[in-house]
Amino acid sequence: MRSRYSAYAKSEIDWLSDSLHPKKRKGHDPETTREWAEESEWLGLEILRTEAGGPEDSTGVVEFRARYKTRDDEIEHHEVAEFRREDAKWYFWEGKTIGPPPVRRESPKIGRNDPCPCGSGKKHKKCCGQNA
Repeated sequence: MRSRYSAYAKSEIDWLSDSLHPKKRKGHDPETTREWAEESEWLGLEILRTEAGGPEDSTGVVEFRARYKTRDDEIEHHEVAEFRREDAKWYFWEGKTIGPPPVRRESPKIGRNDPCPCGSGKKHKKCCGQNA
């Protein structure tokens, strides 16, 4: 994983292609990847956990966070990546992006036709809920 992150940071697209499993290369677009990698400022990689991936294993999993900046946006990419070993070489197989946890409401939802919680006596939709 660290070598793939470094390849993005250094725009070494050949390594990204070579370390991608041959069965997964069909949709890989090296030129678009190069443009994106070169336009990004790479800020760091944090390995959160690993599973397997040792000398006797044929698969391994790495959960990581990669931080980078594009234009004015700083982005934190959180992923669980699967790697597979064939002929003594490790390949990136696939990654699953981990999104932020769902937002959980602490208070009950106010319906459009419920009384407005501001105490005006109006329906929520005609008062504070107008712009919601």
